[in-house]
Amino acid sequence: MGLVFKAFIPLVLVLFNADLNAENSKQNKLKISENLVDAFYSFDKQKLNNTLTTAQSSKPHIVFYQGWAKGGNYEIVNRSPCAQTNAADKNGNISISCSITVKDDLMKALDIPFDVTDTFHLTFQKETLTNVTTSSNDLQVFRDAEDWVWSKMAGSVKEACKDYFEGGPTPGECVRAMVNGYAEFANSKDFPKEVIFDQN
Repeated sequence: MGLVFKAFIPLVLVLFNADLNAENSKQNKLKISENLVDAFYSFDKQKLNNTLTTAQSSKPHIVFYQGWAKGGNYEIVNRSPCAQTNAADKNGNISISCSITVKDDLMKALDIPFDVTDTFHLTFQKETLTNVTTSSNDLQVFRDAEDWVWSKMAGSVKEACKDYFEGGPTPGECVRAMVNGYAEFANSKDFPKEVIFDQN
């Protein structure tokens, strides 16, 4: 019995260390994710670039989006902690999401009492951040406004919104032009008589 117990101890230690290493790895990824969100909402382009050194392909979208958010006066209403959303897949990829609810000039231009929640989706290959994407729970009227501006006021936004969310050089000017366009849409006959808030 004593021999069995002595043989069992190393196995327990191995399992304990494995669990500890996994938890440390998870916490490290969460810290990297929170740091990226911090950098994004600092509106400091260099800080954000520094968090994306291993996710170069994500830079054009994320850096443009930061400039857009700065120009659109994004103000955090609620910031949820980043959370791991899946177990490692067969390639060792881990996904983490970070959701932030904001007020912004675009919704103010539409005169709609709705705060948008943006979610950052970060992909890690083992310990390395490799990709960052975003999603939002935008209302249909927000998407309609965007389409309307590009259709009816393209001349007002085309230059400012060059390479739209793909690394364009003037995201701040772009969003401000869009805000003006959204206000025009809100005062047009095309604006819906009833805004649907249920996204399901």
